[in-house]
Order: sequence, then C-alpha cells, then structure tokens
Amino acid sequence: MEQKNDFSTIMTGRRSVRVYDETYKIPHEEMLEMIKEATTAPSSVNMQPWRFVVAESEEAKEILRPLIRFNTRQNDTSSAMVIIFGDMQCYEYGEEIYNQAYESGKMPKEVRDQQLAAIIPYYKSFSREEMNDVVKVDSSLAAMQFMLVARDHGYETNPIGGFEADQLAEAFGLDKDRYVPVIILSIGKAVEEGYESVRLAPEKITTFK
Repeated sequence: MEQKNDFSTIMTGRRSVRVYDETYKIPHEEMLEMIKEATTAPSSVNMQPWRFVVAESEEAKEILRPLIRFNTRQNDTSSAMVIIFGDMQCYEYGEEIYNQAYESGKMPKEVRDQQLAAIIPYYKSFSREEMNDVVKVDSSLAAMQFMLVARDHGYETNPIGGFEADQLAEAFGLDKDRYVPVIILSIGKAVEEGYESVRLAPEKITTFK
C-alpha cells in the first residue's frame, strides 16, 4: 500500500544532519521534480523570484567550499548543495507567468491584462531594500518547502545561512546586483543520525488578542 506522508510524519524526528553518503548522487530528473514540488510554495502576486543553483560536481563544490565558512562537512559529503537566490528583477517574467495562467484556463484575459498593468509598474517602483525583502520572503518559503519535499523523497537536508553573501552570485556566474543569495541547503542520504534540536513552547512565543 502506498504510504502518504502528512506534515507530522515528515517532521517527526527532525534532526540536523551534516554528514551524508558521499557516493550517492541524486538523479537530475528527481532533483527537478523536487524543485517543481517546492515551487508550489506561496509567492507574492505569483512573481516566483526563487532561482536554484545545484552545486553537485566536484568543481562546483570546490568553488563553494571557501564561501561557506563553517559548513564544509555538508559541502564535502552531500549529494548536492542547493543554492537559492532571489531574483531582484523577477517581474521580467511577469508576462510569461500570467500568459501561462491565461492559456491554461486559470485566469480570464481581462484579469491577466489588469494584473500585469498594475503589478509590473508596482514592482519596478520598489526600492532595492523593498525588493530584497520580497524576494527573500518568497524564496525562503520555497526553501522550507524544498526541505519538506526532500524528506518525503527519502533525503535529509541542512539549511546553511553562513556564507559569503557578497561573493556567492559571481562565483557561479550570476549578476550579484540582480541575484541575492537567500540560503544554501545541503541534501543527500544521511550517514549519521545528527542531533535533535529543541524549540520554545508555543505558549511562550504566542500571544492571543
């Protein structure tokens, strides 16, 4: 019988895994499927600013290694390091996205036209700081969903926020003014259990009004 995982099943025993089976490589088809599933995450006005760089080759990992500070074990043993960037000019894909929605019957033509006429100028009017906030929120939602999807596919992940943000984009041939690094996720088959983390009680962090 096929087993379907719910949220509680996926998150049970969530551990911080930092060492993986170095011999295991994730097929590109499966990686793309996981990214497809992850990018069903919410996105402000559906601009989908997330961009993925999958560093899986030895050459790519050598480029990444000096840029990730204290996270080299994940880099050296993982199947891949998934680098998620936010595209500061994501609105350039707006017409393609909304045309796709219209052509697939998910949006009437007049709604498409109205939305594009309002959204594209609005996004273009953002300051760099405002756009930075938008793309990082949306990309973080996709990152968290990728972690859940990966667990469902039988992999472990570890989120990495310690990296040289000012160098990461250019190191992988991207325009550093356009693509801002959000997070790096190591992924692979765990060879250690890792350690369980603790969380504050919900009563301590929640206020009802």
